[in-house]
Amino acid sequence: MSVASGKPNRAASSNFWAVIPAGGSGTRLWPLSRSARPKFLLPLLGRESMLQQTFTRLTELTEPERILVVCGPAHAAAIARQLPTLPSANIIVEPSPIGTGPALALASALIHRVDPRAIMGSFAADHDIVDTETFTRVVRAAIRTARRGDLVTIGITPTKPATSYGYIERTDEVILTHGDDVAYRAARFIEKPDLDRATEFVESGRFLWNAGMFVWRVSALKAELKRLQPDIHEGVRQIAEAWESRDQERVTAQTWSTLPEITIDQGVMEHARRVAVIPAEFGWSDVGDWNGLGELIEQDGLGNSVRGNLLKIETTNSVIWSETGRMVAMVGLDNIIVVDTEDALLVVDRKQSQEVRKVVEQLKASQEDTLS
Repeated sequence: MSVASGKPNRAASSNFWAVIPAGGSGTRLWPLSRSARPKFLLPLLGRESMLQQTFTRLTELTEPERILVVCGPAHAAAIARQLPTLPSANIIVEPSPIGTGPALALASALIHRVDPRAIMGSFAADHDIVDTETFTRVVRAAIRTARRGDLVTIGITPTKPATSYGYIERTDEVILTHGDDVAYRAARFIEKPDLDRATEFVESGRFLWNAGMFVWRVSALKAELKRLQPDIHEGVRQIAEAWESRDQERVTAQTWSTLPEITIDQGVMEHARRVAVIPAEFGWSDVGDWNGLGELIEQDGLGNSVRGNLLKIETTNSVIWSETGRMVAMVGLDNIIVVDTEDALLVVDRKQSQEVRKVVEQLKASQEDTLS
């Protein structure tokens, strides 16, 4: 089935397409998340994988025929198995991971090829959202805003001064009001701040977490790519022209290797002429590390988040995840993470959960590929 066969959703925009970037390996969730089985393919919160939950949310906004997944070659087969209603042609395989800039540019070019008037939204494959009804409402407000020509981002109202997220500062200029949702002119994007700056941001009431959720007209993104990232613009144009032809694989491989590695935030959103932001609260998390995942799992009376067989004595505020069925016994510990899998065991101070990625870096450096 071709990407061109997308059908309009009766409940939403007739030309809304959703793109799910499914890249990365979730290194901070090692040893559960690996390069061969990244976190978006895992059922971390519920019976469905993060990818399946993302896909289900988006089917409230558009049909499966208008949902694309952009991924690497190693994960295409697993994605197809997990999403049986997604047309196989809608799994867009990038030859190598070079950032969300080229990935979303390619998806946009392929959509523009068959639906030049399309509105496109981008939603990561590995994020958790609790209030899906509010999420759907906010995305619809973003679609209405994007019709005006703005590149729209959905910003999350911060609940704490997090240093692991980027931030978006909004102005007081209202672009569009849609029910309970208000789109403001965005002032600037800011990379991950230190704790003092993050505290100032939260206290100001003008800053939002950058959740990497974007909505735009494909024609508007195309114009900004041409202005800001001409190499990416020209490269994906060539790939889109060759798509579904006998030259697709050759042109894609040759052209992709010449494109710069960059995120859509740094390559486009931070420099675009018209950016709008819609503040939202719908229980969002990027499930970025074991500390964050522990906050999402039900806790016992002592603050422990447990998946598996735990024997605890005077143990508090800890995260325990066991995939083996073996008993994990913890005595006199506080704020500790223990992850037990068949071939690896992780024990880390909960305050150092962001540093787990360094384990993966060392494993790759020592060529322990089966463990990374």
